[in-house]
Amino acid sequence: MPQATVHLLRHGEVHNPDGVLYGRLPEFHLSELGREMARTLAEHFSERSEQGARIVHLAASPLARAQETAQPIAAALGLEIATDARIIEAANYFEGLHVSKAELLRPKHWTKLYNPLRPSWGEPYKEQAARVIAAVQDARVRAIELGGDGAEAILVSHQLPIWATRLSAEGRPLWHDPRKRECTLTSLTSLVFDDAGVLVRVDYSEPAAALLPGAASTPGA
Repeated sequence: MPQATVHLLRHGEVHNPDGVLYGRLPEFHLSELGREMARTLAEHFSERSEQGARIVHLAASPLARAQETAQPIAAALGLEIATDARIIEAANYFEGLHVSKAELLRPKHWTKLYNPLRPSWGEPYKEQAARVIAAVQDARVRAIELGGDGAEAILVSHQLPIWATRLSAEGRPLWHDPRKRECTLTSLTSLVFDDAGVLVRVDYSEPAAALLPGAASTPGA
C-alpha cells in the first residue's frame, strides 16, 4: 500500500460580532479576514502542487465556515468538495451562549459541568477522535486511489475535533486545557502514513500565520 498524507485544516475566522460559541449553529460564515485566510491556504496548496505535490482529494465539514474555507482551495486545485459529516464541529451544550465565568457559575448549568474529562457538557473526546480518524482513513485510501504513492488529501474541519484527533494519534490524554490547543485558524495538522497505512508522524504548520494577529479566537470554535 503506498504512502499518503491527510491534512486536517481548521477553517478561517468567522464573522461572530456577538462572541458566542457558535458550535454547529447554521449561518456562521467566514469574516473578510477568514476569506483572506482561505485564499492564503489556496495559494499555499497551489504552490505545493506546482512543486509536485499530488493533492487529489478535498472534503469539508457540512458547516458553512468549513465549506467556505474549502472553496478557494477547490478552485485552485481543480477539485470537487466532498462533504463529510464525520468531521463536523463537536456537539456542545453551551452552543449559542457567551461562555464566561459568570455564565458557567449559573446553577442551571451545574449538571453539565461535573466531568471535564469526558466532557460532560458535550460530545465525548473519544467519540470526536474516533469519527475523525475514520474519515481520515477513508481519505487516505481515496487519495491513494486517485494519486498513487505519496498522494495527499485535505479535510476542512474544526479546532476541537482536530485537536482531539491529534492527541489520540500521539497517544496523549484527551482531556486538556482549551487555551493550550495548538490549532490556530487555518492551521494544518498533517497525518503522515507509511505504505502499510500506519501513522508515522504528525506535522503541524500555520501557512496563514501572518494573518493571525488580531483574529478572533472564540474558545471551542
